[in-house]
Amino acid sequence: MKAIKMKYKICTLIGTRPEAIKLAPVIKEIERRSDKIDSLVVVTAQHRQMLDQVLNLFSIRPKYDIDIMRPGQDLFDVTNRALLGLRPILEKEKPDLVIIQGDTTTVLVGALAAFYLNIPIAHVEAGLRTQNKHQPFPEEVNRRIATILADLHFAPTEIARNNLLREGIPKERIYVTGNTVVDAMLSALDKDFIFGNARLQQINFKEKRVILVTAHRRENWGKPLVNICYAIRDIIFKFPEVIVIFSVHPNPQVQRIINKNLSDIERIYLLKPLGYKDFVNLMDRSYIILTDSGGIQEEASSLKKPVLVLRNVTERQEAMISGTAKLVGTDSKKIFKEVSKLLKNFSAYRTMTYYFNPYGKGKASEKIVQVILEYIKTSPQTLHKPIKSIEPPLT
Repeated sequence: MKAIKMKYKICTLIGTRPEAIKLAPVIKEIERRSDKIDSLVVVTAQHRQMLDQVLNLFSIRPKYDIDIMRPGQDLFDVTNRALLGLRPILEKEKPDLVIIQGDTTTVLVGALAAFYLNIPIAHVEAGLRTQNKHQPFPEEVNRRIATILADLHFAPTEIARNNLLREGIPKERIYVTGNTVVDAMLSALDKDFIFGNARLQQINFKEKRVILVTAHRRENWGKPLVNICYAIRDIIFKFPEVIVIFSVHPNPQVQRIINKNLSDIERIYLLKPLGYKDFVNLMDRSYIILTDSGGIQEEASSLKKPVLVLRNVTERQEAMISGTAKLVGTDSKKIFKEVSKLLKNFSAYRTMTYYFNPYGKGKASEKIVQVILEYIKTSPQTLHKPIKSIEPPLT
């Protein structure tokens, strides 16, 4: 009698747009190995519209969509709905392994849910640290908890690997792979790309110096974001050849401040979040990038674009060390000073564009899936063994 070949089931969990971007090439690599792996994609939809853009771009069709997003939700709401939503899915599907990526609340909850059900966990983009639990908030703590619970740690760089080793993670469970964002970005870049946004189509990127801005982190809500807006206004008034494109996050607290301070100013374009392909190609054509985003620090660095980071600390130390990124905080005078230096001094500008890319060459996803396959072949927890919820003892 011919033996039936067992296929492994891998669950990839996605909550936000950045997770979707960085996990899309991993999912595609899993799909290419469909003879060995059944791919199960689950989204919490911690972000909704911004997440759907990326899922559509990469033709990812989740089997389950928990759809937790609600108006005015906070961290308590997101954590509660995601955790309770994941439980019946994981109990029913019994995956051999759960993949999480990065540092969102979905990552924290996914790690907890898999741990409660005794399912192995692979953490993509593991080991990033600021050593300040409040910055970024709550992401720094989310990453640390995910590290404690994970079985496989895919560190993008040697710095991340060393962080994990210092925290006691066994070296045989850590793999340096590069960052999957490079895999995704390379697939989206197009030198002949035509923007879908009509306002972007009108910009002559060869004659104008475009500064691309994003700012949305919780620690920047309020006065810090107001200061960022003041700096942008000063830059526009000082440099007539500059155009500022501000990709405005949909969070109402962010929109209110930006619209109040920057709307109706000539050469400042306030845009809704762009699709990923539009955004990658916009980064590629921009002159300088101002951001408080972690992922954009990696993407811009890979594109050799100077990045001024609108934060006091960053977990992307590699970009700082290579020289392509610089922490400037949220003081309006300092932001203006650093942008002015790059606009006036081409030598200073050029210094931030010559470096070795620390985030890999676009092969991270292939490495990750190969390691996962080797791991689940030998793990005693795999092959769809029954999963039992772990109940606390009665007191």
